[in-house]
Amino acid sequence: MLKQTTLLRLFIALVILSAVLCSSLSVYAWYPRLESEALVRPDTGGVVGSNRPYVIGNDETLMEVARRGHLGFSALMNANPGQDEWLPQVGSEVILPYAAVVPATFKPGITVNLAEFRLYLVEQQGEAYRVRIYPIGLGRDGWLSPEGTYRIAEMIEDPIWTRPETMRDPNLPSIIEAGPDNPLGRYWLGLSLPGYGIHGTNRPFGIGRRVSHGCIRLYAADIEDLARRVKRGTPVTIVYQPVKVSAAEGQLVVEVHPDYLERLGDVEKEVTARLAKAGWQGLPDAALVRKVVNEAKGIPVVIDQVEVSSKQPLSEAPKS
Repeated sequence: MLKQTTLLRLFIALVILSAVLCSSLSVYAWYPRLESEALVRPDTGGVVGSNRPYVIGNDETLMEVARRGHLGFSALMNANPGQDEWLPQVGSEVILPYAAVVPATFKPGITVNLAEFRLYLVEQQGEAYRVRIYPIGLGRDGWLSPEGTYRIAEMIEDPIWTRPETMRDPNLPSIIEAGPDNPLGRYWLGLSLPGYGIHGTNRPFGIGRRVSHGCIRLYAADIEDLARRVKRGTPVTIVYQPVKVSAAEGQLVVEVHPDYLERLGDVEKEVTARLAKAGWQGLPDAALVRKVVNEAKGIPVVIDQVEVSSKQPLSEAPKS
């Protein structure tokens, strides 16, 4: 009997271990999970997170990989040019883009960068800032998500959705109660700009796409997590920054996203201007800068670096 019990326990342990080893995608809300990869200095910003490799399995689509990895679809596609979204090459390795340069306008509260389909939650932690990233869905053409500075004005759990006048259809319900069919998901974080908010979704494959009527959509796990961390009055800054630059810890890093609103014109010139603003004393490789601009993969790339004699550790707040 004792031997059978031991064998059963061993079998259960092997099953659990197998499941852990076979699951190479994160099931958590937000990233980066490691605190050491999520702390930045308030005065310099920097890069948070780290990219991860993933090998495509049988019958996988990039939409499914993005969803299970809690990434936005566009971020995954941009980071892996040449991969077919429906029929990626089985056995090929793709990049899961979890690394990001913090937007230039970051500060405690929420910063949304429309250009990269990401929401940043920045919280004070001792002398450092703790950064959490949530992929988002945005407003489509004609319904652009509004740039500007706002605050969270209301927070509603299990909201009721009322169909806007512009979407009225006699064949569709005008009101949808809380539940799995509600387009707002489980939580609504209304902005101080009436009619706009941050919310969940009943269509997770729209995360990382421009599919909404101007609101900002999150995965179900992400909006639930975010709603626990913010409150009424939390500042919300919405920007459009296809080009981001970091000059911290002896590294000059550039991250370029597609300029889908076609605002920048000469993207390389924009990169040069931001490099100058960063005050970097070195001379970046012009060919590498041009390559990063042309590829626009949305991945942080080190284009120059200098030796740092000593690295001052970030002070952290005591953990509760």
